[in-house]
Amino acid sequence: MTQISPSPSASESGSNPLLARWTAPFEAPPFADIRPEHFRPAFDAALAEHRREIDTIADASAIPTFANTIDAMELSGASLRRVAPVFFNLVGAHATDALEAIERDIAPVLARHRNAIYLNDALFRRVADLKKRELTLGLTEEQARVLDRYHTAFIRQGAALAPGKKTRLAEISERMAVLGTQFAQNVLADEKSFLLVLEGESDLAGLPESLVEAAASAAADRGLPGKHAITLARSSVEPFLQFSSRRDLREAALKAWISRGERGGTTDNRAIIAEMVRLRAERARLLGYRNFAEFRLDDTMAKTPEAALDLLNAVWAPAREKALREAVALQSMLQADGTNEALAPWDWRYYAEKRRRAEFDFDEGAIKPYLQLDKMMEAAFDTASRLFGLSFRERLDVPVYHPMSGPSRSATPKARMSGFSLRTTSPGPRNGAAHG
Repeated sequence: MTQISPSPSASESGSNPLLARWTAPFEAPPFADIRPEHFRPAFDAALAEHRREIDTIADASAIPTFANTIDAMELSGASLRRVAPVFFNLVGAHATDALEAIERDIAPVLARHRNAIYLNDALFRRVADLKKRELTLGLTEEQARVLDRYHTAFIRQGAALAPGKKTRLAEISERMAVLGTQFAQNVLADEKSFLLVLEGESDLAGLPESLVEAAASAAADRGLPGKHAITLARSSVEPFLQFSSRRDLREAALKAWISRGERGGTTDNRAIIAEMVRLRAERARLLGYRNFAEFRLDDTMAKTPEAALDLLNAVWAPAREKALREAVALQSMLQADGTNEALAPWDWRYYAEKRRRAEFDFDEGAIKPYLQLDKMMEAAFDTASRLFGLSFRERLDVPVYHPMSGPSRSATPKARMSGFSLRTTSPGPRNGAAHG
């Protein structure tokens, strides 16, 4: 791994673990030393360093070459590529109120920084010049592809627009970053606020032992030791909908799950969605597209909304026909259980699982104990060993950000997308809509 030399002074770097040299194996971040107050100064220092690097590239007097322009951009922002992934991984996997406040603060800053790069006239002139002379540069296939991706990214970010349109596009991108962050935080807040407490054995009816244990752990984590609870985490609510024989509780769980972000109050996302739709449409028009769908698909394999719809429609008709046939079968099973109501969304997973057991003697709940995460990881390593002759050894000396995130733990937190990168193939902050 390339050693990074951040721009701050030694004393400043020493006081901020995000800016100091990382000495752990594989230069892993020193998670135990990182506190929320370290992030904003680290972002500010990393952004300033990146701006200086970009200005040096853009203002160079030498004729543009792949090395002094594209390679240089690829190598720029090294400090930012350290700070941002650590931050967004923590926000996505182990968020706190302090981290979410920083996320709201930094989202428009990162969008502004991105805009300043992609709307930099001098920098785009260098990229466009290279693209124009591409066939004379003696590029490898890989280099030609990277140059094409950079040129496309600059065009799609508005580099070729008139000044007034550039200004408006930058405003839209910054606002979308704010909206995207708020959207994600609202959904998460609604997830955190819901807890379906299961009272007594009757509420546990139908649940496999693995889910009962998980529900007990969820309740204990929420300060309810000795009880059981279902949360809106996918790993909790989905198996509950699949196995619980309590129709009323399934209904409560599903309605809470699908209504995240639209319950009214401060976490309601409907106004945010409406504004995002308007801004996406305006952005597409500024870039010369009739609508956002055309803009979004133009740089994909589908290319056009019509092609994407043709594929969807080809799948939709047979899929719908099969679903209708299954609905008839599930409705019969619902009625056989003494319920004369119509099949509801909260019935589907439960009766589909029941049907699998009845028709195929397949009980997913019975096999789950044999598919524990630790065992699945062991199987994956064993398979790699057999196929490729690789060997694996657990490292216990690498810092991790949470006790559950070690290599042999029973669960691994799900991380959202990592931080900002100029590289055209790298993900950005978790609010992907900000750049969509």
